[in-house]
Amino acid sequence: MIKFLTKGLLRDRSRSLFPVLVITLTVALVVFAVGFMRGTMNSLFLDTAVILTGHEKIVTRAYNEESQLMPNDLALLDVDQLVDELGRDHQDFFWTPRITFAGLLDVPDENNETKAQGPVIAFGIDFFSAGSRQVEIWELKRCLVSGKLPENRDDALISSKLADQLNIKAGENVTFIGSTMDNAFTTYNFNVSGTFNLRKGQTDKQMMLVDLSGARFALDMDDAASAIFGFTHSLYYDDEVAVALRTDYNNIKSESIVQRLRNEQSEETLSYMNGWNRISKKEQESLTKQRTNGLNDNKMYNNAEEWGELSVEDPGIFSPFMLALRDGNQMGTMVDISGAMLAIMGGIFLVVVMVVLWNMGLMNGLRRYGEVGLRLAMGESKGQVYRSMISEAVIIGLTGTVIGTGIGLALTYYVQENGIDYTKGIEALSNSSMVMPNIFYAQVTPDLFYIGFIPGVLATVLGTMLAGLAIYKREMAQLFKELET
Repeated sequence: MIKFLTKGLLRDRSRSLFPVLVITLTVALVVFAVGFMRGTMNSLFLDTAVILTGHEKIVTRAYNEESQLMPNDLALLDVDQLVDELGRDHQDFFWTPRITFAGLLDVPDENNETKAQGPVIAFGIDFFSAGSRQVEIWELKRCLVSGKLPENRDDALISSKLADQLNIKAGENVTFIGSTMDNAFTTYNFNVSGTFNLRKGQTDKQMMLVDLSGARFALDMDDAASAIFGFTHSLYYDDEVAVALRTDYNNIKSESIVQRLRNEQSEETLSYMNGWNRISKKEQESLTKQRTNGLNDNKMYNNAEEWGELSVEDPGIFSPFMLALRDGNQMGTMVDISGAMLAIMGGIFLVVVMVVLWNMGLMNGLRRYGEVGLRLAMGESKGQVYRSMISEAVIIGLTGTVIGTGIGLALTYYVQENGIDYTKGIEALSNSSMVMPNIFYAQVTPDLFYIGFIPGVLATVLGTMLAGLAIYKREMAQLFKELET
């Protein structure tokens, strides 16, 4: 029967070509629209995640409370081991350490005297480790304005905005002036391997990117990091998964560390040990000398607390603490709003499309009164006519949907890879607390492979069924009478 119907549709192209074309274009539009809406929101989330929050971010509780100050004296310790554990226990994400620090950038002239100075916000990211995806997620190859990407520990990328401000050229040396993890004064020379423009408004106005190893060396942060960032392998943010992981990690992992330390040490010793690990060597020597001179331990504990270290009341303040993207400033509201907007807009779009295709199926069926009358006169039953109409609708719907889905996926993939530049339109939002991308990308997700079948097949078949039902319910005499007129 299917073979017979297919041949009939091919012979009578006027009956089949137009519906297939309409369904194809409609389904392609549905697939692309859904992919683009999701990709647009994910572009917003990903840019914020790359620079500020990660899909997941692990810090100490103390660091999180003072994060605006970039307090690397409150940073994570034993980071390499922690990254290995995260990679083993949570393989749906990839994990990378990050050091965020600020200071003054000094630019020397040909006489090695200061030519220019300006504030800089620097990020120590992992450029060189095997499997590192930092160049990819920062889109540095696309964003490179001059020079080349870093090739060794002392290389740095400078924002083109900062380079223009301080008259820095690729290949020149600059000196970073700041403080170490122990709040000691430090200077470190970086070679500017290249300049970049993230094309995200003013986000990178004072930005410098260096390798993690260079940042650790400059700041005396061996095996330490401001944070550990986690990203899904697809770079697509799933809020439900992220929140579940954050909750489980903080309830199990973080608290278990605190409990283990409580079991191993008295609270006083625990307080002292955490404070001891975070004071300078000079201060450690001073405390050791005080202790040998007969000062009691309580005096030592009090001194550690005076430096803003761990208190007896909160022994977990320096333990690893996980935050999801939604825990960032105002990001929870954005995630919730985006989810609701996508659901509403997607739902409305699907309903409108289904109504259009349903109406097309209905009209196409009703226009076939002449054919129905002829087939009834030749001896076919109403049931046979009705079933053939539905079967034809299924064939037409499937054909148009498959072609439309392919076209929609191709368009979505193209925009996913190349993006759409909104540079001019986004300038008005450059002062937003959220990192605003200038290029929006679509997102190919698994549901795009089948979402088009809802309007393409279902709506078309339902419309045809309704039209066929209207014919089916008419008396034979009434049908012939209508045909005569």
